[in-house]
Amino acid sequence: MGDAASALREAALVLAEISDSPRLDAELLMAHGLQIDRSELLLKLPGLEAPADFSALVARRQRSEPIAHIIGRKEFWGLDFQVTPDVLIPRPDSELLIEEAMRLFEAKPPQRIADLGTGSGALLLAALHEFADARGVGIDASAAALQIAHNNGDALGLSDRARFLLLDWTTANWTDSLGAGFDLILANPPYVASGASLAADVADFEPHRALFAGEEGLDDYRIIIPALDKLLSPTGRALLEIGYDQAGPVSEMAEESGYQVELKQDLARKDRLIIVRR
Repeated sequence: MGDAASALREAALVLAEISDSPRLDAELLMAHGLQIDRSELLLKLPGLEAPADFSALVARRQRSEPIAHIIGRKEFWGLDFQVTPDVLIPRPDSELLIEEAMRLFEAKPPQRIADLGTGSGALLLAALHEFADARGVGIDASAAALQIAHNNGDALGLSDRARFLLLDWTTANWTDSLGAGFDLILANPPYVASGASLAADVADFEPHRALFAGEEGLDDYRIIIPALDKLLSPTGRALLEIGYDQAGPVSEMAEESGYQVELKQDLARKDRLIIVRR
């Protein structure tokens, strides 16, 4: 295959056609192929040979397969998470939920946390990592996703404080299995409109059940928001991730249900998070 430095340069040129971060993609693939982390790759690069399967890894990325699926990992909130095509890939935008949870509960940390639509478990496990005395539950309608969440809980040493339930919020009385009195509820539900056009690395590889939510992308908020009355503690907060154009309708739903609403934007100054309280 040749020396790693030359292979990286060639791969970055090829991946520039499909990626906004071709050099980073190439480095991550190279590190994965060599079974080292990226920092070690960069440190030792001048003396390394490219692995035999590097071209095959680059070819997969050329077909728009997400880096996280190829290497099977994704960092979120400084933690390492296993990911597969069964779960939505954790994204930096969702870290806003953890940032705001830490702000809201700085004086009095939450004791009970729920993560609705937990997927890889990233939100729940990141929150438990920060709130050392809290216990939490993550629910998902996918058994395959819950296995990934379990694996991540074990790997991060948080399984003693996290449990994961196979639970579909489209079924009747779904909240009965969760109980009440949650101080913090986190949710990154499906919120993409069914007719929306998505990038190939999302549309072709990530689970549609975790993405699409009806013609307006609002179907799951219509279920979750009314259920908060049964789930939230009297002083609890629900942090709901939203699409950039959904602040108005989701806020209106919450206010019509009797809640106070606070809106937060992400680093790109796009509406990203609705904070709901009684």
